[in-house]
Amino acid sequence: MGRALMTQPKVLMLDEPTAGVSPIVMDELFDRIIAIARGGLPVLMVEQNARQAMMIADKAYVLVQGANAHTGTGADLMQNDEVRRTFLGG
Repeated sequence: MGRALMTQPKVLMLDEPTAGVSPIVMDELFDRIIAIARGGLPVLMVEQNARQAMMIADKAYVLVQGANAHTGTGADLMQNDEVRRTFLGG
């Protein structure tokens, strides 16, 4: 992330930034991503930790077999019964 930010991008694109890290590091990464977004830099992120990602997402997409199945704010998708049941464990 630091290397990408040094190039002063117009959009920060992250692919699985929390893959393989401890829960403490994951929380710190999400805090940093939130701070970056609040600073005005748009962040596009692909993330397997759907619950955590949706908690901070202005806009979220849920893909099923490569196709967009659900779109909305992170909060809206977390309230969607099908999304919650299928992707968030209840």
